[in-house]
Formats: sequence, structure tokens, C-alpha cells
Amino acid sequence: MPEAKDAPPILILAEPLIQAGLERLLEDAFQLKTSAAAETGRVDLVIWSVSAGMPAATLERELLQLRERWQPAPLLLLLPAESDLPNSWLLQLGAEGLLQQAEPQEIRAAIDTLLTGGRVVELRPLHAVQHPETSREALGLGQWLLRSGLAQIEAEMLRCQRWLDLQPVGLNALLLAGRLRELNLAKRLLLWLWGPISMAFPADAPAQPPAAQTVVGITLRERTAIGVWDAIQERLITAASAGVSNKSGQLMALEGLNADHRRDLLLALLAQFDLLITRFRHEQLRGEALESRWLGQQPELRRLSLRSMAGEYVQLPLEGGLLPVAQSLSDASDLTAVDPELPAALPMLAALVSAQPILVDGRLLAPDEPQALLHLEALISNWLIRSAELISAEILASCSTWPDLRRYLLRSDLLPTRNLERLRNQLNSQQRWDALFERPVQLYESRRLLYGLQQGAIVPIEQMEPRDRELQQLSWGQQLITLVLEGRDALAPQVQSLFKRLGDLLVVVLTQVIGRAIGLVGRGIVQGMGRSVGRG
Repeated sequence: MPEAKDAPPILILAEPLIQAGLERLLEDAFQLKTSAAAETGRVDLVIWSVSAGMPAATLERELLQLRERWQPAPLLLLLPAESDLPNSWLLQLGAEGLLQQAEPQEIRAAIDTLLTGGRVVELRPLHAVQHPETSREALGLGQWLLRSGLAQIEAEMLRCQRWLDLQPVGLNALLLAGRLRELNLAKRLLLWLWGPISMAFPADAPAQPPAAQTVVGITLRERTAIGVWDAIQERLITAASAGVSNKSGQLMALEGLNADHRRDLLLALLAQFDLLITRFRHEQLRGEALESRWLGQQPELRRLSLRSMAGEYVQLPLEGGLLPVAQSLSDASDLTAVDPELPAALPMLAALVSAQPILVDGRLLAPDEPQALLHLEALISNWLIRSAELISAEILASCSTWPDLRRYLLRSDLLPTRNLERLRNQLNSQQRWDALFERPVQLYESRRLLYGLQQGAIVPIEQMEPRDRELQQLSWGQQLITLVLEGRDALAPQVQSLFKRLGDLLVVVLTQVIGRAIGLVGRGIVQGMGRSVGRG
């Protein structure tokens, strides 16, 4: 344990109760300062506990002032669980550390990471961790008010209990105990008063739940290209190891593999990617040379990943003999195909090899920025899934003539030849449809479909980017699709205007011409009937 005079100085800005808990947590290893005591001297870290309900403009302004006052000390923001600020906005803040619903040990670990030049982001909104069954329920007004109040009380009770677990002494312990008693009484009173009333406002129809914010967890031990890749690799390994399900809305050949080999293939591709990136750093490749080398290494990278997934020492019977699976698949597979939907690799490679900035949503960001890191993760996961898809398609082709290979690599429901061939035919039909129709539309609309790994599932990620060069390289049949779309866009306003004018003309004819004529005829009939009655 360092001496007090040698310990890193830390500035804590928080409400009195939270500040007392933080001081209790950190006093054994750091020099703790308040805002008044820190006007002179330096600090190595600024911790700011943001109050609940603080407006976004105020938070941004205060953060800028802290940055100007204490630069170059890193900033650690402790965010409340019930914050209404979206994750996309929080990730743009100029703070090295963002913690939401942080445990005491997480605060200590985050401080150690920030003091060594790293970065920590842990965003866990309270409504993002709700049980899925309760979040899909259709709640009435009364039920929603009841649950909202109970959730706020439970969050506050949990926060107080965490600080009590640190064993505070004196007045702080008494204040926390009293606060817990008040919250328990408020909870019982809320259930007694509002519980029966909430049943009077049931939901008439199922309602769509609000889109819950996802949990974001990023830990950069060093803000370099190596640190960025290590953080992304750790996240992708965790996602792939948990098992990957397909929620992309597209049929995938990767689904044909059993769960173990699906995981092994993704991990093998990540391992080969890591080796290749490390080699590029040592060779100090840049620009076109880097991209050319990357494209040239793709077939070999896929081949090595395929052999690693299949197992170098596995042999299976075929036509009365034993054949090595890895070598046989490698010889029978064509792994030189190019996926046209893969984006240009140079921005991704430059960020991972030499820490060059990357363009994200019109902003040029350093790779260690949270938004840039998440964008790089999406690009790498897209490459990972598309490469695995290409390899899986070759595996399915080999399994069609090797029954024991099916039993070793594929799902149990694909053991029948009919089921396997049906899957391959569906994949081929989908590929032809995408090439003839979907791809021209995406190019014309400047859209690109990426596949990401999120929470153990393959999910679609759509990004907008100019694709004029690819649009010009389409075949005449594909360009015909874009011409049809352009013609529809050009003619739609005129046709709409024409039908509107025809509708107006029809209204005039019906009301002014035909309607008046009918009125005159009716008036003549009424007058004739009146004369007949008068004569009678």
C-alpha cells in the first residue's frame, strides 16, 4: 500500500452521501481531494458522480469546464441507473471513463485502468436489464405507474445497500440505515395505496415496448492500436464462445454447422486475423500495400481456419478407407471467392495497424474513441461472419457426397440427404435473388448491410455510404433494375398529380354538371306533380 504522500491525488465531485462512500472506498490507496482543496496543485484523476435528471446541455458544459481546468487528468463519470440520456449521446462525451450502476470493485478497477492510460466504458441503463417477459407485457396506465415507482425505489435501495456493505461508521451509517427504512415504508405505502387502483386502468390492447438501450462494456488497457484490437478481440471471442444464433433475417450456410464447429470456425478466423494484423505491424505496411497484402492473404487465411476447425488429426471413413478431414476439405474447397458486399478493408486495417483515425458518421475519430471502437467491431464482425459463411458453403458442398462428414460437422436434422440438398438449393436461390435484385437496390440507395455479433446473435447492421463506383460496375440486367427504380421515382410525382387532377375533374363533373342536371330533372318532376295535384 503506498504512503499518503506518494499516492496518486484524486479529485471527487459528488453529493455528500456518495462522496462519503467514495472516500471510504478509496482512502486507503489514494490522496483524496475536494473541489475546494484542489484549487491549487495537481490531480491525476477527476471522479464526477452525475446527479439524476441533469440536462444534457448542463452535463456537457460542466464536463468541458472540468476538462479545461484539470487537463491532462482523465475524467471518470459515475452515471445514475435511471439516466434518460441515450447511449449514443453518452459515447460522444469527452470522458475517458463512463460507469453506470457501478459496483465498488468496478470503480477501483476503472481507476487503475485510467491511471495507466486506459479507457473504461460500462453503460448499463436500468431499463436495459429488465426481464424479457415483463418488458413485453402490455401494461395499463395504473400498472405502469406502479411498476415505475417500485423500480425507482428498488434502485435507490440497492444503491444504499451497496454503500452499507462498505461498513461506514458514524453519521454515514445512521443516515444510510434511516434512508433504507424510509424507502421500505414508501414501498409498502405505494403498494397499499396504488396497488388496487392500478387494476382499474388495464391495457385495452398490447402495446409495443420502448426500445431498450443495449448494454455497452468497453475496457481499453492502453489507448493504442494494440489496445484497441485486444479490446475488440476479447469482446468478439466472448460473443462467439457463448454460441451464435441467426437473427439476421437471412438464411445462412453457417447455420448448417453444429454449435461446436460453428464456434470453432469463428474462433479460428479470429485467431488467424490476430496473427495477420500482428504481422502487418511488424512489416510496417501502409496504404495500398497494406490493402493488397490483406486481399492476397484471404484465401490462405480461410484455408488455415478451415483446417483448424476440422481438426488436423481427424480421419473419417469414405469408400472403404480413412481420409484426413482437414486435408480433404482443404483440397476440395474453393476459397478464393470475393464477397462484393465486404466494405473496403483499408480504413479498418489502418486503424488496427497504425492507429490512424477512422470516419464514423461524418466525424473523423481516433480508434480509441468508444464510437470508433464499436464501428471497428462492426466491420470486423461483418468480415468474420461473411468469411465463415463462405467457408460453410464449401463445407456443405463437401458433405453432400460424404455421409460421415455430415455426422461430424452438421446439425442432426441435416443428416438426411433431402434436407441437406433443400438447404443448399434455398441458399443458391437466395444468392441469385440478392445478386439480381437486392444488390442493385442497395447500391442505388447507398446502403450496405453488415452482420454484427451482439449478445450471442448475428444481427443486421445497415449503414449509409456512397457506392457510385460499384453502381457503375453492374451488369446490364442489374442496371435495368436501377433504371426501373429511377423511372418510378421520376414518374411517380407526375402520375400522382395526374390522378389528383382527374379526381378534381371528376368531382367537378359529378357536382357541377351531373348533380345540377339531376337537380333540374328532380325539380321538374316535383313541379309537374304539384300541377297535377292542383288540377285534381
